[in-house]
Amino acid sequence: MKPALEIDSRPEDSQADAAAAGGVIAVTRALRLLEAFGVDDANLSLAELSRRTGMHKTTALRIARTLAADHYLVQREDGNWRLGRAAGWLGACYQATFDVHDVVEPVLRELAAQTGESASFYVREGNQRTCLARVDGPRTIRHHVRVGIGLPLDLGAPGRVILAFSGEPGEPYESIRQRGYHLSLGEREPEVSSVAAPVFGMQWRLLGSVCISGPTSRLTEPRLLELAQTIIQTANQLSYAIAGSRKPAVLPATMKAAAWHP
Repeated sequence: MKPALEIDSRPEDSQADAAAAGGVIAVTRALRLLEAFGVDDANLSLAELSRRTGMHKTTALRIARTLAADHYLVQREDGNWRLGRAAGWLGACYQATFDVHDVVEPVLRELAAQTGESASFYVREGNQRTCLARVDGPRTIRHHVRVGIGLPLDLGAPGRVILAFSGEPGEPYESIRQRGYHLSLGEREPEVSSVAAPVFGMQWRLLGSVCISGPTSRLTEPRLLELAQTIIQTANQLSYAIAGSRKPAVLPATMKAAAWHP
């Protein structure tokens, strides 16, 4: 249930030490074995499971057999392993009970506190972008947007990012895909600036964009460029949280077309 493969290359003893510091070693190893599967992995060999988790083959085999006894894994006739129906049931329960606001709003609060500016999450609805969640910045003078409001896609950083990663051809969208973010100064409102990055779900499917916005007098172009990496990191955090991954990983340095799906 991961948007991208993330390999734990630590030796098995190091993993055990880490688990012992905050949990049950056997449970931690079992979870790592399940997390070794990515969305493109129909099945994995024991050797590949061992490589991805950093476990010895004998340890991986013992845990895999234990998980198979409760239908979290299934061993095929060729000896390879695949996820079982119990793992699928957990995924279905997660999807059925997931509330995006429970994940998005805490991240936006953290972003607003970190940058001192208002933070928003936008999604596409037809030919507009809709503000799905927002946390106002702590400063007295700030940019105000009402949750639920529809705004143009082709004006402002959040909309431009959504268009870029929806496959819009030409410039500035090719450059936005290469950078992985976009900034705008007074594009939709003369006195407002913003910087935004894309948020993805499973299999790098575009969900929307996250941004910070504020007065242009404060969010100058140099300041927006300073905050661009913060926005990318926040978008990365949201992408993995929404997709249900164990922890975020670093997004590609350049978001080329091969890394996303419109």
